[in-house]
Amino acid sequence: MAGIRRVSGKYPGMNPAVSCSRLRNVQSLLCEGGIASPDGVLCSLGIDSRYNEGCSELANYLFYGLYGKNQLNVEHVLEEFPEEVLDDVMLLIKAECVHLYCNPVNYSYLLPYVSHWRNLHLYCMTETEYEDEEAAEEFKISSFVTMVQDCSRIGVPYSSQGHMQRFDMFMMEKWPIIQAFALEGIGGGSFFTMKYKLMDVSERLWQIYTRLDPVSLDNLLAEELVNFEKQWSSFYSSMDLENHLSILELSEAQTGEAFRSYYSHGLISSNITDKSKSRQPFVLFGSHSSMEDLGSYSFNFPSESHQVRSTGPQGSAARHMILQCVAPKGPLACSRTYFFGTTHTPYLGNHSVLQMKTELLLLSQMYSAAVQAVLSGIKCYSCTSSAAKAKDVAEHTFLVTLDSMNLSQYRSALRSKSEFNIQAVNNEGRVIPLSDEGSRCVVKTASMTVHDIPDLQWGRADLGSVVFSESFLDSSISIQQKDGSVSSDSCYSILTTTVPRYACWLMESDVKQSEQAQLLMKREEGTCLGTALTVADAAYIFSNSQLSTPEEGKICFFSHGLLFVHPQYGSITLSKHHITSIKFYDVDSSAVGSLFVEYESSLLCHLPFPLHSPDRCLVFALQPKSKSHKAFYSKVLSVWQSSDSGLTLQLVDQERLSWDQRNMHSRLQKLHDSQEPPVAKRRGSLKTSYSHLPEQDIFLQHFALSSVGQEPILNDHLGALFPSAELRSPLNTHGDKVVITIITGLPGSHKNRLCDFLVQLNKEGGRWVVYQPGPDNCDGFSASHLQRYLSNFLESQRGPGGKPRLLLLTQGYVDILDVVQAVLFHPDPVVQACFSIGSVTACVDPLISCMEHRFAFPKLVEQCSQGVVSTVVFTGLTAEQKHPLMQHVQQLVRCANPSAAFLLAERGAVTRNEDVKLILSDSSFNEPQMLRARYLLYPGWCKGRFFSGTGSQVAAQQCVAFRRPLERPLFVTRCKALKSSLRPNPFQGNVYNVWGKVRFSDSERTMEVSYNAVSGKLSIVPAQGTDLLTQSPQGTDLLAQSPQGTALLAQSPQGKNLVAQSPQEPAAFCFLIFDGVGLSQDRLKDWLRLCAKQRETKMAKKTKNTLSPQEVKNIHVTRHLDPLPAGYFYNGYQYVDIFGDKRNFHPNMDEFMKEYVAEANKEIELFNRQLDLQGQPDLFDP
Repeated sequence: MAGIRRVSGKYPGMNPAVSCSRLRNVQSLLCEGGIASPDGVLCSLGIDSRYNEGCSELANYLFYGLYGKNQLNVEHVLEEFPEEVLDDVMLLIKAECVHLYCNPVNYSYLLPYVSHWRNLHLYCMTETEYEDEEAAEEFKISSFVTMVQDCSRIGVPYSSQGHMQRFDMFMMEKWPIIQAFALEGIGGGSFFTMKYKLMDVSERLWQIYTRLDPVSLDNLLAEELVNFEKQWSSFYSSMDLENHLSILELSEAQTGEAFRSYYSHGLISSNITDKSKSRQPFVLFGSHSSMEDLGSYSFNFPSESHQVRSTGPQGSAARHMILQCVAPKGPLACSRTYFFGTTHTPYLGNHSVLQMKTELLLLSQMYSAAVQAVLSGIKCYSCTSSAAKAKDVAEHTFLVTLDSMNLSQYRSALRSKSEFNIQAVNNEGRVIPLSDEGSRCVVKTASMTVHDIPDLQWGRADLGSVVFSESFLDSSISIQQKDGSVSSDSCYSILTTTVPRYACWLMESDVKQSEQAQLLMKREEGTCLGTALTVADAAYIFSNSQLSTPEEGKICFFSHGLLFVHPQYGSITLSKHHITSIKFYDVDSSAVGSLFVEYESSLLCHLPFPLHSPDRCLVFALQPKSKSHKAFYSKVLSVWQSSDSGLTLQLVDQERLSWDQRNMHSRLQKLHDSQEPPVAKRRGSLKTSYSHLPEQDIFLQHFALSSVGQEPILNDHLGALFPSAELRSPLNTHGDKVVITIITGLPGSHKNRLCDFLVQLNKEGGRWVVYQPGPDNCDGFSASHLQRYLSNFLESQRGPGGKPRLLLLTQGYVDILDVVQAVLFHPDPVVQACFSIGSVTACVDPLISCMEHRFAFPKLVEQCSQGVVSTVVFTGLTAEQKHPLMQHVQQLVRCANPSAAFLLAERGAVTRNEDVKLILSDSSFNEPQMLRARYLLYPGWCKGRFFSGTGSQVAAQQCVAFRRPLERPLFVTRCKALKSSLRPNPFQGNVYNVWGKVRFSDSERTMEVSYNAVSGKLSIVPAQGTDLLTQSPQGTDLLAQSPQGTALLAQSPQGKNLVAQSPQEPAAFCFLIFDGVGLSQDRLKDWLRLCAKQRETKMAKKTKNTLSPQEVKNIHVTRHLDPLPAGYFYNGYQYVDIFGDKRNFHPNMDEFMKEYVAEANKEIELFNRQLDLQGQPDLFDP
């Protein structure tokens, strides 16, 4: 798997597909239903949860270990910011949305992980706001209160794996953030545990954590597998220190020390309860490897008394050992059978084979049959996912292989003694049943044990057992054919394949024979190989055997053959008497030269058993610019090409090599290119990639698709998803389909103006049709309405003339995935086949992107989705690239869609030809990287089954229609007042955008008005064309517009095209579309009434008590000189009676006031009667 690490490496950035997949896994717990299912999962980090380990574990799962110990990528941040600032994070995960609180410091670190999460409600202050510590703390508390307000049951990851704690909700009341909830004013005003039901979801989350995905697989390969391989390297190093004499004194305890220490030390912190024998390391020698010995073995008490010299049959030296290494805290494990001695005798001119080789050869053949059985079982399981079928195939393969090796006499004896097994092991190293749903994405271990092998030839005691096992990972995806049938495509990768499957160590007799063969290099002539042509130099030997790995040794060329010396195999001689042909393939001076030697069957007894292959071919690799490579050209090539050599040498190109030979050369070349140290110094570290297995990079692509879900993949898309795979058909071109260009954006993002610019710039490039839902469709996006429009559009376009281009403008706060799925998966297959999406463009105005702080408007990020949107057009602040809001929005959109092209077009005015080509591209939507992103990020999209969900805030549209003109000054004043009336979270009653077409009393022209309350920008311009709302016979209001060169069609739900009426027709009326949160028709109508000419109201009749002081004064001034009653006189200032009392008003002032009231009421009655006769209509009267 070193090759996988080279292909994938550490992810340079975040993996959005895995981020979304992990979030969906957690959200799946909330969709189970019932009272046992919580409404949300709460995760609070740092001091706010008293550093709860369960919450930290969930955060590490969602953020790839960002909050784990010794996290290197935040070490430099810790020097500048305290830990409590970085831990200042709260998460509430709901079934369709996520609430996230963070601060401006850790925001930039979290953003790459969460930017792809759909319906994210972000609570984060700006840097300036965060400087006020008291305000920041109050904001955190209020954010927490808002997060949980719609919940009744809240799940908490209380415990971490391996550290189970008793769930105590009263302990949670001690969490600082929970205590703050009870604060009056800014808090919830009551105890948290009294208001909400809390439940522990730790164990359910643990099942999710143990599933493998591309990120955890990368960690497994880059860290755990490397650690695992080091244990085998340590084992090989210790064995290589022994010579052929000292190896006899080795005990089982000494040999297995590396495996035992690795496992026991890891168990200290792993808390694994599974102590099954299959998950323990062991080393057993010779006959001491029986079934009984395996069952009673304990890695804690290995045997010091069982040595190599005495564990063979009847106390002889052991011929083999079985060993197993197990990762203590992970899923990796593999077992091997290795041998003491070699199976071959070097050819020295005679054909004698020593009898002592027979037992060793028999065990090697048994082991080879077990290896092939396991590999065939893995392949069968990958294709069928059936352990029973894999077991049948493996056992059958074992018996067939025995027959092929002329060991049929062992069939009946070993049929009951061979056991094949497949186990699923999660990331914690725990064995789980294969029947569990969670076993689909975990590592499996396939093993075969052939125990108590009888000695049928000499009748001695049993020879012991042979074992072999590999850890592998399988991947399966469903493929839907054009006829609707679904098939399965599977592949697998063996993770422990770098551990050599065969190893042996020379015994005393083997050393003597090897040294005797090496004497051939010292003789000048008269040898069975002829005359030595070169000195021994480094080279690799390899064969197409299941047991073979590239082995490094030294090669010496002779005039009639060659000699290869290997540290463990000893000497291997190849004479012209055994060689049938030789092919030499050498691409150039920088590549390895491969010498393919095909041999006769008579060579098998002189060839180490692991090099035996069905094709009877060996390959020797000469490293470029090495002594052996140069000497081959200068000294060997001419001799071997002569007829006297008795050898047939051909210089060939790649076309003349068989597929297996090309594969062997490729692996040797990769070994040379990798420049990685081998597992052990004497062994190569090339990934084992057999001819029937997929390439590792293809497997990683395959696994990435299978790990996100089980939704099918369309067969037509395989060519783009797996470009290097064979027999993949390319994506179909558009042909004569109608190409749809989708333009989306929030209300007020100037997407309409962008559409107008595109049509004007390209009106000579063909027929254009623009679809924009009418004002009556304000209840949200309607897929059925759009699909009916497409059906009628197709019907109306039949006839002569080319296919038009269709520009589709989305409405309101729509999720772009809903629009795409509605277009691509029309219920009528005929209509579906006639349309194709060319590109999707999103319009973003930074000035109207955030509701408050850094909380974006609903669906802003979703409208820039990766894999769907290829171009993002910024329509505001284009001249202020350094503006903080511009930088914030660009950072957000770039994280959400790293591959999108960013364009600048102030208020939608795109003018550059290059930009227009990007927006109107015919192919960007179907590019391979876009297609792959959709499959990874939105499982089920290809069948229209991806559910986009809704956020915590739902912004909606309301359309208000009327016929009367408005007063321009009143309308402008009322619009500008909307900005100051915006309320903070929960934003109820806020109006954010107003757009429509109205008439004002000071002009006969229809005006197009638009106002955005966030930016405060108001626009009133004359409308173009016939632009009023028309009423269909069915009562459906639709907007229809026909600018030059454009056909803008709107359609009623009944499917009828409507033609706009002129402004003079009585049926025409004005409309305004309001975008906001929690809007009602009645309140909007009241608001609009205040923008029209105000209707005069009736005057109330006067009474003596309702007269104003000024009116009383006026009456006094008018009547103060009227005749006085008897007994009064006026002194010029006051009225004096006969008693000398003085007053300011006339003695008859009450009568004067009554007369004034009567006269005034007559005028009021006249005014009110005239007002009744006028009958001024209301703004919304029909």
